[in-house]
Amino acid sequence: MQNDNNGLWLTDRIPPDQLNKYLGADGGDFIPDALIERQLQDRNITGGAADKIRVREIISKSLAIETLTPEETAILLNVCDTALWDEMESAANTIKKNVYDNRIVTFAPLYLSTLCINNCVYCGLRSCNDSVSRGILTLDEVRDEIDVLAGQIGHKRLVVVYGEHPKSGIDYMVSTMKAIYDTKAVIKNHPGGATASIRRVNVNAAPMTVEELAALNGAGIGTYQVFQETYHKKTYKSVHPPSTPKGNYHWRLYSMHRAIEAGIDDVGIGALFGLYDWKFEVMGLVRHAIELETRFGIGPHTISFPRLEPAENTPFVNESRHIVSDGDFRKAITVIRLSVPYAGMILTARENAELRRSLINLGITQTDASSNIGLGAYNRAKGAKFQESTRQQFVLGDTRSLDDVVKELALMGCITSFCTAGYRCGRTGECIMDSLRTGAEGKFCKLNAVITFREWLDDFASPETKALGEKIIIKEIEELKVKVPKAFDTFMDYYSRTASGERDLYF
Repeated sequence: MQNDNNGLWLTDRIPPDQLNKYLGADGGDFIPDALIERQLQDRNITGGAADKIRVREIISKSLAIETLTPEETAILLNVCDTALWDEMESAANTIKKNVYDNRIVTFAPLYLSTLCINNCVYCGLRSCNDSVSRGILTLDEVRDEIDVLAGQIGHKRLVVVYGEHPKSGIDYMVSTMKAIYDTKAVIKNHPGGATASIRRVNVNAAPMTVEELAALNGAGIGTYQVFQETYHKKTYKSVHPPSTPKGNYHWRLYSMHRAIEAGIDDVGIGALFGLYDWKFEVMGLVRHAIELETRFGIGPHTISFPRLEPAENTPFVNESRHIVSDGDFRKAITVIRLSVPYAGMILTARENAELRRSLINLGITQTDASSNIGLGAYNRAKGAKFQESTRQQFVLGDTRSLDDVVKELALMGCITSFCTAGYRCGRTGECIMDSLRTGAEGKFCKLNAVITFREWLDDFASPETKALGEKIIIKEIEELKVKVPKAFDTFMDYYSRTASGERDLYF
C-alpha cells in the first residue's frame, strides 16, 4: 500500500462552490436513475409494423445529425429484431461517413504515473494493491518516451494519463506537457537527421478545480477526458470508497462543466462497461451529451466506451455480474453512434484485433496503436518489459504496431489521419460542432488527412504499408478534386511540398 501522507492535499480537493452551483435546488443532477430504469423496461421492440415505423423515424433523425432524446435512445436499446439492428448498423456506418468521411485518427496512450490515492475496486492501480509497482516519470524519462513515440513510431497525438496523487498534480501535469511538446525526436533511419514531435496532447486525469483546468488549458491541452466509470449511483458508491476524492459522484459528473468554464472547449466523456447494465450506461452517456449541449452549446468532442479488462490482483474484474458480451458491446456502439451522431468515438486497444476490425464500420473515428501502458515501457532500452501486468493498470487486448494498424485500415479503405490542425487553428468547441453537424468538417479535414498521411508514409511506413497507403492517397486526391475544387490547387501545392520533405503543412 502507498504510504504517502496525503491528508493535507486531500483537504481542498473539492471546493463546494465549484460543485453546488451546478446541482438542482434539491441537490439533484441530470442522471435520473429511476426514470432511466423505467424507460429501459417499457417494452421490447419486436419488429412489428408500428415498431419498424418508429425505429426508422428515429434512424432518420440520426441521419440528419440530430441528437436523439433519452426516450428515443431507449427505444433503440430495446430493439429485439435482428433485421432492425442491421438497419441501425447500416445507418451508423452512413452517419460516420457523412460526418467524418473515411478517416480514422490514431493516437497512443502514455502513462506518466502509477501513483493513485483512490481505491476503486476494479482498478489494478487502486491504492491498496500491493502487487503493482509504483512510480512517476521524471521529465527526462518523459522525453525518452517521446523519442520512441514520435521518432520511431511516428505518433503525432497522445493521450497522457495521470493517477490522482499529490506528486502528479497540476504542476507536474503542466511541466510534463511542456516537455512533451518541446521534445524534437530524431526520426529513426531518416537521412539528414530530421526530427518529429508530438503535436497534440490530450489529457486523461482526475476531476480538477476550475483554476487547475485553466492551467491545463494554458499548457496547450487538446481534449480533456474524464470518464464517469458508471452513471448508476448505487453502483458508483459500491465501487468507489467514499473516503477518496473519486467517491464523490457529483464532483466527477460535473468535471466537463468546470472544464468548459475554464476555457477547455473540447471534452471527452466515457463509461467503463462492465460495472453496471450496459444499456443504463449508454443512457447516461446520451444524457451527459444532452446536458452539455443544453447548458453550453457544446457537446462532447469524443465518447469512449472501454470494457473491464484483466488486471493484476484484481478479482472484481472476473466477479462482476455485468460483464458485457461482444454482441452487446456491438449494440452499445451502434446506439451511441445513432444517439450522438456528431461525436468522435474512441475504440481502444483494450479490445482484441479481430473485434476492433469488426467494429470500425459502426462509426469509430479514433483508435490507438503500438499501445504500451506500462510506466516508461515505450523506451524499453532501459529495461522495461512489454505487457508487464505488475507495472500497468490492466492487460491490453491488441498490441499490434501502428504500421500494422495503418496497413489494415488501408485494406479496409480507410485513411489514417495524423492531423492536429484544428486545435492549432481554433476549430474547436462550437465551431467544430457546427462543422460536424453540416458535414463540412469531414471534407475540410480530408485535406489535412491526406497531407499528414503522406508525411507519415514517407517517414515511418514499412514498404508494404507505404504501397497500400499510396493507393489510398491516389483515390483520395481524385475525390478531393471533385469535393473541394476551390482549395484543390493549394492542397496540391502543400501535398507536393510535403512529398518533397517539408513538414507540418496544414489548412
